[in-house]
Amino acid sequence: MIVVTGSVTVRSETFDEARRLSLEHVHRSRQEPGCISHAVHIDCENPLRLVFFEQWADRAALATHFAVPASGEFVRVLRSLVTAPATLALYDASRLEKL
Repeated sequence: MIVVTGSVTVRSETFDEARRLSLEHVHRSRQEPGCISHAVHIDCENPLRLVFFEQWADRAALATHFAVPASGEFVRVLRSLVTAPATLALYDASRLEKL
């Protein structure tokens, strides 16, 4: 499984648009093959920071997701709303046990 984490901090005047776009992206991405989970959250300590958490079946599914035109458009538009570059990290993970 591939875990993706990321975040963006947006300008106060663009927050509503960034939140709307992020939710559209999350809901669309959840329908893609290989998407296990995809979510966006508002940071409790910085309410202008949106935090993304995603789980994908494998690198191929993630690569397909990145190649979707709507994903590229989301990133392009979101970049125009932020105050600093976004963060993005990929992790190769496996479940150790289910509690």
